[in-house]
Amino acid sequence: MTDVAVLNRSQLPEGVSLEEIQGACPGTDGQVKLRYYPENRESDSRELDWTSVDPARNFTVQWKLQDLAPGTSYQLEFLARKDAGSAVSDTFHGTFQTAGGAEMAGPLNFSIVSCHDYDRKDHPDGHKIYAAMLEDDLDFYIHTGDIEYYDKPNPYAFTEELMRFKWDRLFALPLQRDFYARTTAYFMKDDHDILYDDAFPGMTYGPVTFERGLEIFDEEQFPSRDTTYTTIRWGKDLQIWILEGRRYRSKNTDPDSPAKTILGEAQKQWLFNTLQASDATFKVIVSASPVLGPDRPRGKNDNHSNKAFQTEGDEIRAFVNQFDNIFFCNGDRHWQYVTHFEDTNLWEFGCGAGADEHAGGWSQDNVQPEHRFLRVKGGYLFGQVTYENDQPQLHFQHRDVDGKTVHEEVFDSSGAPLQ
Repeated sequence: MTDVAVLNRSQLPEGVSLEEIQGACPGTDGQVKLRYYPENRESDSRELDWTSVDPARNFTVQWKLQDLAPGTSYQLEFLARKDAGSAVSDTFHGTFQTAGGAEMAGPLNFSIVSCHDYDRKDHPDGHKIYAAMLEDDLDFYIHTGDIEYYDKPNPYAFTEELMRFKWDRLFALPLQRDFYARTTAYFMKDDHDILYDDAFPGMTYGPVTFERGLEIFDEEQFPSRDTTYTTIRWGKDLQIWILEGRRYRSKNTDPDSPAKTILGEAQKQWLFNTLQASDATFKVIVSASPVLGPDRPRGKNDNHSNKAFQTEGDEIRAFVNQFDNIFFCNGDRHWQYVTHFEDTNLWEFGCGAGADEHAGGWSQDNVQPEHRFLRVKGGYLFGQVTYENDQPQLHFQHRDVDGKTVHEEVFDSSGAPLQ
C-alpha cells in the first residue's frame, strides 16, 4: 500500500484529524531569528537575520555558526514572528558548549543514550533520564539512535506526515525540551529512525524509501553535515568518534564477505587513520549498534557483533586491539552491559534503553564470560574525565533512570582498568 491518504487515515480514529491526536505539535508558517554570544559577554553578540521557515521541511530552519571559540559556553536567543509586518510573538533561550582544543586539559562530563519513544516514556512529561542528566552538568551528550520508532503503533508512521508527527510530539515533551535547551547534543540515527527494524538500502515503508528516510533525518529533523560521521577533540585527554551505521551499509541479507560493510570503505579508512593519528589520552568510538556484543544468537543480522557482518567486525576489532586506550560505546540493545574479552584491549559499554518499560531482549540470568556487568533495565551511560595527582582518569558509569550509579569502570591514563 502506497496511497498516502489511505495510510494516514488507517492510523487515526474515525472522524479525528492528526492535529487532534494527543501530543500533536503541528508547525506553521513564520519567521525566526537567532542571536548568540559567549556567556556573560552579551556585548559580543551576533545575529542571524529573520529567515522564513521551510514548510517542505516540517517548518524548520537550520543555521551553521562559524568562528566559535573553543571551550566556551554560548547563550542563544531565538525570536519568532508571523511575518515582516508582525511583532515578535515568542522568544526562547538556550545554551551550548563548544569543545576544547587539543591543548586544553580539564574535567569533562558526558552521557550516551539510546532507544526512546513516546509510548514507552516513563513520566507524563517525557523520559526521567533527562531530569537526571540535567543534574550531571554535562559538557555534551550523544544519542546513538532509535530516537523514535516509526514502526511502533499510535501511530505507525507509514508516511512522511506521520513521521514528522512523531518527531514533533517527542521533542515537545517538557523533560526533553528543557534538557536540549541547555545541553550540547550530537544525534546519530539507527534503523527505526529511517524506516523500521533492521532497515537497509533498497527497502521502503509505505511509500517512503530508505533514501528518503535518510533525507528526513539528516537534512530536516537534525543538524546537517557534509558527512554524517565525525570526530571531535574534547580537550587534551578525550577524543570521540561518532560513526554512521546506516547510510553506507550493504544489505543485511548479502552473504558475508570482505566486500560486505556497515561503515563503507571511505568511513572505515577514515576511522583507522584518525585513530592512528590521535594523541588524545582516551579515545571513545560511539557506534549506533554493538561491535563486541554479545547480541542475541537468533534473529539478528545487522551489526558487527552478528555473523552477518563478521568479516568487517573482525577487521575493526583487530585494529582497535592494537591500542590500549580505545573504548567502544553503543546503543541499540535494550539492556545495559560492559563487555571485555580477557587478554585483549577490547572494551564495550552498552548504554541500554531510555526507560525500564523499554528494556528487554536479553535474560538477566544469561551472563556470559565476557560480561563485566549486565543489567536488563533502562537508564543511561555517564562518562567522566577526572584528574588524580594531575593524571587523567576515564570513568564509565551505568546509571538507572533516576541517575543512580549501578556500575562503574575506571581507567588510568595508560588505559588500564583501576578496578
